[in-house]
Amino acid sequence: MPEPRETAVYTHGHHESVLRSHTWRTAANSAAYLLPSLKPHMRILDIGCGPGTITADLAELVPDGRVTGVDRAPGILEQARATAAGRGLANADFAVADVHALDYPDDTFGVVHAHQVLQHVGDPVRALREMKRVVRPGGLIAVRDADYEAMTWYPASEGLDAWLDLYRRVARANGGEPDAGRRLKAWALRAGLTGITATSGTWTFATPQERAWWSGLWADRTLASAYADRAVEGGHADEADLRGAAEAWREWGAREDGWFSVLHGEILCRKEA
Repeated sequence: MPEPRETAVYTHGHHESVLRSHTWRTAANSAAYLLPSLKPHMRILDIGCGPGTITADLAELVPDGRVTGVDRAPGILEQARATAAGRGLANADFAVADVHALDYPDDTFGVVHAHQVLQHVGDPVRALREMKRVVRPGGLIAVRDADYEAMTWYPASEGLDAWLDLYRRVARANGGEPDAGRRLKAWALRAGLTGITATSGTWTFATPQERAWWSGLWADRTLASAYADRAVEGGHADEADLRGAAEAWREWGAREDGWFSVLHGEILCRKEA
């Protein structure tokens, strides 16, 4: 009997407050660990491409190659196509795909990349096996995921403590693993990957503009996104809890001494030739 497909539910959805974050992402701020390995002729698969900002950057970095961005949500791919078209890229295409069962032949891509994907899937080890299957011998698998428990901030905030506890409970109830960053190397080993280089990277939000942006999108996401709906519908929180978490975000964002750091685990694996 074949293994089941993905069982997890994408916690965030595609509310505007979520896309506010996703469209900020670039290859430079989200895939720096991969960039020195890219060559102009490479064919890249970008899994969980969302609105396509990283995909478009990768396409610019492989002008003689091609990048295929895939996502489970058909609607967001229209935005990804618009992103690539707006930048005049002829070497990027997009398709619907499930990372647990990719519709590509063995040994197709020179690089398979996934940013903030494995924390949301039902079987990350199976997903990594699929990435290994479709990458060519000698090719690279590049994966980066945040680690929510490792997020840290100043000043201390009981409201943000409560937000983090709630988020992790909702994500796990949806079938995901919010602390994926620390698990990437272990998952890769279980998937049979070799040649693993494990690193970490951060996003930091400290300037007034960064604090306003980061706190504002999380306050809005806490009140109005699919995450908010799942928190209430799953019995993890009520409307008052969500309002309290959103207010804690806004209070932190207004602090002149506010500082927030997001830790990410990263793995770069080379498939044996």
